[in-house]
Amino acid sequence: MDRRKFMTGCLGLPLLAHAGGAQAQAGLSKIIFPFAAGAGGDTLCRLIAHEMAPVLQRTIVVENRTGGDGLIGIKAVKGASPDGSMVLVTTGPTMYLLPMVETTPSFDTARDFMPVSLLARFEFAVVIGPGIDAPDFKSFAAWLKAHPDKTSFGVPSNGTIPHFTGSKLEKDLGIAMTRVPYRGSAPILNDLVGGHISFGIVTLADALPQHRAKGVKIVAVASAERSPFAPDVPTLKESGIDLVADAWYGMWLPAGSPPEFATRLGAAASAALAKPEVKEKLTAIGMIPVGSNADGLTKELAANIALWQPIVKATGYKIEN
Repeated sequence: MDRRKFMTGCLGLPLLAHAGGAQAQAGLSKIIFPFAAGAGGDTLCRLIAHEMAPVLQRTIVVENRTGGDGLIGIKAVKGASPDGSMVLVTTGPTMYLLPMVETTPSFDTARDFMPVSLLARFEFAVVIGPGIDAPDFKSFAAWLKAHPDKTSFGVPSNGTIPHFTGSKLEKDLGIAMTRVPYRGSAPILNDLVGGHISFGIVTLADALPQHRAKGVKIVAVASAERSPFAPDVPTLKESGIDLVADAWYGMWLPAGSPPEFATRLGAAASAALAKPEVKEKLTAIGMIPVGSNADGLTKELAANIALWQPIVKATGYKIEN
């Protein structure tokens, strides 16, 4: 099966040291980021690093351990000593979808990791090309039913939230569709403009520039509420599809790490995300800063597992490992 990255990840996150006790943290030395540099996640983490570094007064080495849909980096932190020397920053889907789609799960998020904080959200959009006359998603769904030979859609990669969102749409609309996996959003948008596929499911931030330039049209967002970045576009739920499909970045420590350290670490990250200048820069690139404690991240993960597990199972999609 095609194994691509699920979402872009994060770089450069200086972290808080835990003082006191037999397991006192001498200071984190490595931030493990399981994808290559780039895109919104990189900006997110660099902004946090900038805000936290003066407080922490330390330099942290960041390692990009890429590969296997993020598995290389995830496994590195899973097997690390719980002494604060390694932390994982990655997208939520890597932590709940990968165990669902692997034939033999490489990790158990609840068992192998300690939650720290939910960092930020990003949104997905259903996008059509300029050659389709449909002002909104309901009109587009009618168009699909009238053109059963033109139901191909693009996703940034197999085994991702856009992949399974497409599967949900196929089931709810009762239309047989052809999924076309790409390497990222850019080629999908190019093929939409060229009329090679009928629609794509991509990150909202990636689609907005061409949507505003009238090159493509966003007919629905997959978030729980209308996006602040595209308030005129209805949600899928408003359009009759019972699905909320967003994604987020989170922070984890290896299982067995001191809980009080995780608490302080999460508080430091949340404080950085609450700063007005950080919020402004993140919203400028389509990110929604959140920040939470460990319970917030745990609840978010549990909700996503409950939502996606039956959808993924129904598709029968698996990655051989």
